[in-house]
Amino acid sequence: MQPEAPNWRTSSYTGTENCVEVADNDPKHVMVRDTKARDRGLMALQRNVWTAFVKYAKQG
Repeated sequence: MQPEAPNWRTSSYTGTENCVEVADNDPKHVMVRDTKARDRGLMALQRNVWTAFVKYAKQG
């Protein structure tokens, strides 16, 4: 069975100057890439690492 293609999305809070896209439909990883440079690669983060990052970012 083929892995599902990443479902890339941009946050509604993201402005046009500093955009990132996130794909979180993989059961093991959350992928992040630069919207302006999609061909330059991506980061694949373990889900628990992404969750910790988002929790920290929400604290301000």
